[in-house]
Amino acid sequence: MSKPDISKEEIAAIYPKVAEIIADALGSDEEDVKPDSSLINDLAAESIDFLDIVFRLEREFKVKIPRGKAIEEARGELSEEEFERGGVVTEAGVEKLRAYLDEVPADRFPSPLKAAEIPKLFTVETFCKMVLREQKAGE
Repeated sequence: MSKPDISKEEIAAIYPKVAEIIADALGSDEEDVKPDSSLINDLAAESIDFLDIVFRLEREFKVKIPRGKAIEEARGELSEEEFERGGVVTEAGVEKLRAYLDEVPADRFPSPLKAAEIPKLFTVETFCKMVLREQKAGE
């Protein structure tokens, strides 16, 4: 299953609404919410906030974003064992994540990367892409 191509224009079209939803969910100022803001590191989101944000995005954009879908899609054809061993993402897994989360600067990928830390990589743009992927999947 290949991921649908997403253009910068498509991201730009929904970004203001996604940023507004994220700012509202986190009680942040909208001007603090940038496309490359890490939800956890820059905006102080917690895992419970992710659920709230996903729920709000689903409602606003009329899509369903399954939990864990981003990691599953990033993993691609790698088996779970090939992707992660003992809670640490393998080199092959990190390569897959870098390709999938191409909006995330390379220097944000710690080495070693613990699987539990993957959500720390997610940016506002990552959520834009999640919405767009689900919209395209539903077409």
